[in-house]
Amino acid sequence: MPRSILFSFAPDSYRYAVREVREVFQGDYRIERLGADLGRISEHAFAIDELAAACDRGRIMFVRHLTQELAGYPLDDLPTGHELATTVLEGMTARSVAVQTWIDGAGTGGSYYHLLGDALQSRGISVSRSGQDVVVSCVEVGKQLVVGTNRREHSLSDWPGGRMRLARSEERVSRSEFKLEEAIATFGLELPAGGKAVDLGASPGGWTRILRMHGQEVWSVDPGSLDQRLRGDRRIHHAATTAGRFFAENRVRFDVVVNDMRMDQVMSARMMVDAAAHLRRGGLAVVTLKGGGKNPLDGARRGMDVLRQEYAVLHARQLHHNRNEITVVAKRE
Repeated sequence: MPRSILFSFAPDSYRYAVREVREVFQGDYRIERLGADLGRISEHAFAIDELAAACDRGRIMFVRHLTQELAGYPLDDLPTGHELATTVLEGMTARSVAVQTWIDGAGTGGSYYHLLGDALQSRGISVSRSGQDVVVSCVEVGKQLVVGTNRREHSLSDWPGGRMRLARSEERVSRSEFKLEEAIATFGLELPAGGKAVDLGASPGGWTRILRMHGQEVWSVDPGSLDQRLRGDRRIHHAATTAGRFFAENRVRFDVVVNDMRMDQVMSARMMVDAAAHLRRGGLAVVTLKGGGKNPLDGARRGMDVLRQEYAVLHARQLHHNRNEITVVAKRE
């Protein structure tokens, strides 16, 4: 039987994550909540790569991060770094690993990084925080330290517990930038060189700025104004109108369409369906489906059903910067 799987989620989304897992994987197994944003799946017959594939394809949207549990230790009787390293290295052939540590609910767990990282390095293992094929996870949850290992391709995120930390800077226009930046990094999205993109509901221009950073010429559609730092860019075209009026007059064929507008899931999806006629075949679509309501899972599914009228859904997940939203990545069919 496979080792227990640890999975992370947004604190308010545990019940949705559990429901999705049980709908996709039938059978008699245990799921328990260990802390604010960490759960455990045990006594299961499916492998972690099967679970990761279901999450990556959007069949499971409320799971953020996965690792296979190796061991757990009470906080008042923690092993030495040497003992931790011995446990981690048992059966491992990799000579370089990413060590990712966090504290359930909040906190980075930096002391655990140094405890385990230093011990692994003393054994000749190269250690970094990300970017390796093998990931070692250490999370303090409740009154214990839980340790797991996994291949990065099955982890869903290359950040501790799926908590992507992006730096704030003077150039940032809005917090919403983090959502698109995280989606591009997490899903490995490649925007076409010199492509044309349309940003629906663009004001004040956070997603427009990220699209420009990735080499896109952008049509920013919003009756509201753009941040003054974007106004001098000749490859940003501000259409101070609604999406409906813009598309009624537009003659441009786009490679990318994005939508972070504040409206319910079905309305956002319908707007993306309208946009599909202006998107090249195989073009990329990124939309946030806002949670809201009493059942964000079913709401997101209704929105995705609408999207599938014109798109193939590639990914759908509640990312770290989403709050009560699901980021959907789709391709124009």
